[in-house]
Amino acid sequence: MAEAIGVDLTTWQGWETGRRPLANVKAGVLINLRRRLLTLGADPHVLRLLDPAMDADRVIAATVYPENTAPHPLADWVHTRDTSDMIVWALNGTAPLSLARHSTPGRRGPVAKAPLLPAPDRSVFFSQLRDTAETAARAGEDGLLLHRQALYLCSYDRMPEATSWMGHALHTRRDLITVRGWTSHWTTARSTAVALARLGDPQPLWDFIDRAMADDDAAETANLNYWAYWLGAIQEPQPNDVFMRQGPGNWEPLRLLKGLTVGLHQAPAYVDLYVHSLWALLTTHRWLPLADPELTDTLFAHSSGLLDHNAISPRSRRELGTVHYVLRENRA
Repeated sequence: MAEAIGVDLTTWQGWETGRRPLANVKAGVLINLRRRLLTLGADPHVLRLLDPAMDADRVIAATVYPENTAPHPLADWVHTRDTSDMIVWALNGTAPLSLARHSTPGRRGPVAKAPLLPAPDRSVFFSQLRDTAETAARAGEDGLLLHRQALYLCSYDRMPEATSWMGHALHTRRDLITVRGWTSHWTTARSTAVALARLGDPQPLWDFIDRAMADDDAAETANLNYWAYWLGAIQEPQPNDVFMRQGPGNWEPLRLLKGLTVGLHQAPAYVDLYVHSLWALLTTHRWLPLADPELTDTLFAHSSGLLDHNAISPRSRRELGTVHYVLRENRA
């Protein structure tokens, strides 16, 4: 493989084992590597994930081996689902959804099934990340982005003492969820409600949708903008949360509909947030079902199934009924 790529054997082995981080190579070398791998038949979709993979390495390295003089990477950039999935892959071994359809060819000898961090490193990562979240919370407005993103990633630690800390940290922020409409803490409240839902407490998410999103145009726009960025409909990197306040129309609605439809299947803990977001999207863009009949049929079938059981809130049931009606009236 080293010969095919055009590098010496020790360089290739260093990249494979992680001794030589790929992010440390010169830009020209990385470009040549991407082009050569594409020529050799690499999946373009997998090659695209090199960037979020290197971002994940950067977040993990900065957390496990912090530098006092350098800002934490979670403080100067809004991370995406692809990057978050890559980080979680290293923390609990769960492959990103974007790679789930790819089979891994068999290899000789012992090969790790996932790029899982050793247990001591995972412990250090979460311990340092909790400290980072607490420090950022004390920084006020300047620490909002770092605090919410660190707290979100902390919720993936399933150790008993960590779950207890996480529950306490999140519940101390429950006051944010009760504020009506858009505020400067809206994104923190949203991330807090989502993390609590992942930990098995859906009530804060229901409250957040009722009080901080529904019937508030600025908050509804922010929610769809956030989803668009998280799911890749907005591809430009964002240094902070300001982009969420931009007017609608800066992303492709069909791509967002696809992402929300897939998520509705795969993230049962957040079903109410997905339902409300689909309702907001489809009531604004009622033509969307005509743009992709196959996707519409998939969403129609799944929404019908959700309406048949009681796992959603009363608001979600009403909004899902509206989604169902829009889909039925606009099926090709």
